[in-house]
Amino acid sequence: MRRLTLAATAVLAATLGLAACATTDREPEQRSASAQKELDRLLGGKVAGQPVSCLPSYRSQDMVVIDENTILFREGGSRVWRNDVTGPCSGLGTSGRALLTKQFSSGSLCRGEIAQVIDTSQGATVGSCALGDFVPYTAPGRS
Repeated sequence: MRRLTLAATAVLAATLGLAACATTDREPEQRSASAQKELDRLLGGKVAGQPVSCLPSYRSQDMVVIDENTILFREGGSRVWRNDVTGPCSGLGTSGRALLTKQFSSGSLCRGEIAQVIDTSQGATVGSCALGDFVPYTAPGRS
């Protein structure tokens, strides 16, 4: 009986510990000056639209990593989709790292999908995060 009580206590403690981690508010990461400059350059003059849960379509070469917390997807010259990940994606934005996504929703990326950060020299996963909402930024007068 004592073993069962200890096991139940350990499970309860682990569950409470995980719940505490899941609900802990983290301070927003400070964006580097160069990352902020790149974000401002790509979103400058554009107006934010209503967030959507899935990116309609994208090509991986149109993805721009701002930092571990923000990824942009360019759509032509007039629209950029911003995704502030739930995470951060540790190590993303570092040389030799890439973002690996698996598309399950008709070839589109959607909120809540898990993205992995891969070390391209070793092929090893070094981090992961969940995608957030996709916010379109469009040049005024364009839809």
